[in-house]
Amino acid sequence: MDQARSVSEFKVGDKAVYPAQGVAEVVSIEERDIAGARQRFYVLRILDSERKIMVPVKNAGTVGLREVICEDEIREIFEILRERTVAFDNQTWNRRYRGFMDKIKTGSIYDVAEVLRDLYRLKTEKSLSFGEKRMLESARTLVVKEIAVSLGRTEDSVIAEIEAIFTAN
Repeated sequence: MDQARSVSEFKVGDKAVYPAQGVAEVVSIEERDIAGARQRFYVLRILDSERKIMVPVKNAGTVGLREVICEDEIREIFEILRERTVAFDNQTWNRRYRGFMDKIKTGSIYDVAEVLRDLYRLKTEKSLSFGEKRMLESARTLVVKEIAVSLGRTEDSVIAEIEAIFTAN
């Protein structure tokens, strides 16, 4: 599984994914003087929250800014969600939580899909902690939004497709 293609240059109007925040639109590219040096920044607007983030163009790859996934990668996401090989040892909820949070922070849609799958399956076995419930919702939002933007579909239709996977197996 290759992580979604990383791109060195985005244009205004492009959609990009910022780790743990989700899909954003490049609203402008600005130059600023930072510590006496002129730097170019992507100004991103996170689609879900309207928050704005500035990312130095030269550091975009380092922070994990990447293109939205394509259809082949979406097929891989659905394969991950269908996997049944999830085994939960008797880890404490906070140890599990830290592991899941580390995966979300990577910015890899595949890692986020694994968190979504694992928490969804865990939810059928035991009640989730408050933090795990929030993380499940966050992982679902990140996966759903990116797939919906990539395919030009509504989030509700993507949610329905994902729910069908979990209810089917």
